[in-house]
Formats: sequence, C-alpha cells, structure tokens
Amino acid sequence: MSATVCVIPALNADGTVGGVIDAIRREVPGVYILGVDDGSTDATRAILRRLCDRTIEFDRNRGKGAALRAAFAFATGENTERVLTIDADGQHDPSFAPKLLAQLSESDIVIGTREIAGTGVPAHRRLANRLSSAAMRAVTRSAVRDSQSGFRAMRVDVVRAVDARGDRYEFETDFLVRAVHAGFTVSEVTIPTIYGPPSHFREISDAWRVARILWSHRASAFRS
Repeated sequence: MSATVCVIPALNADGTVGGVIDAIRREVPGVYILGVDDGSTDATRAILRRLCDRTIEFDRNRGKGAALRAAFAFATGENTERVLTIDADGQHDPSFAPKLLAQLSESDIVIGTREIAGTGVPAHRRLANRLSSAAMRAVTRSAVRDSQSGFRAMRVDVVRAVDARGDRYEFETDFLVRAVHAGFTVSEVTIPTIYGPPSHFREISDAWRVARILWSHRASAFRS
C-alpha cells in the first residue's frame, strides 16, 4: 500500500466521483485510493470498482461515519503514513490535496477550510456551519473554522489513536474533538467553495446529531 491513502466515501455520486478519483490520482502521485460505497442505488459502485485500488461496499446506507470508520480500519496498514479524505460529490477541489498533505509537516490534522461567505451556499447552510464551528472552538479551544469539511489530511498516528463515535456526519465532529483532546494539533488550508449537487446532510436530524456530540463533550469538560 502507498504511504498516502485517500478515502472517498460515496453515496449516489455517479455523476461526480469518477472526476474526483481521476483528479486525486493526478495531484497525488502514487496515492492508494480506497472507495466506500455507502449503499448507492445508482452506478457509483461500478465506478468505484473500476477506478479505485480497493472498495468497501455496504448493501444498505449506513452513513458517512460508518463508511469512514470502515475505511480507517483498513487504511492504517503498516506502510501508511498519511490519510486523506475527500467527498465524492465534487464540492472539494482536489488540486488542493498536495497543500493539505504538505502541511502535515507542521500539524497532525489539516482541514480544507471552505470560504463560504458570499458564495452560492444557502444561508441556512452557512449559518449551520458557523454555529457548529463556533461550538467546536468552545469545546476544543482550537481555531477550527470549518468543522464540517470532509476534505482533510491526517497523519496515520491520529487515525490509529482516535476512536470516534457516530455513524453519520457527527463522526467527523467527534473525531476532531477527540483528536484535539488527545493532544493532536489541527491546522487549516483555505480552499474554494464549490457548491454543486445537494448534500446528503439532513438539516434537522444530522444537525441534531452533531449538536448532541458537541454537547456531550462540553458536559464532560464541565464534570472534569
């Protein structure tokens, strides 16, 4: 396996995931791509099988957190040094992958932080992102500006050490909180916002899961 493993969780992304995979291969020479089909009902699985080095396939939708957890368990092989994650919907620019990976020389986790002010992102999504990121900063006391970004680079030691909870979008939030509390450092690379197909993020139920995760960590901090 390559020193760099790129994890791509995918759900019904047959119109975009192929382009994401091709771009990552161009931008990160020698990368090992691990695609996770989270119960897609379109041609996503066939595309992943054709273009990825390995696939993990769920027969039913289990959630992004479950997809990432399964991929992380595989991606932490003895030759792996870095793990990159990028969403399959084309809303992250793969040309920034080398910058995220290069910054791992200075920190343990690098987040591709989206500039969403003045973009085509709906107002309610901008507000939700700001609120969750503000709550994240309060819980971790770190300068995280985009806690919901799925474009991240991590040293493999972080992935091995952090046992995050949750099966859906709250997994990524919980992962960051646990990583910071474990002493790992977080930095960011500013990336453009590409707002394309509607996100699978469910405004009420997924936002509630994220808020519940943050509240549980906040409550634990008050008790300690």
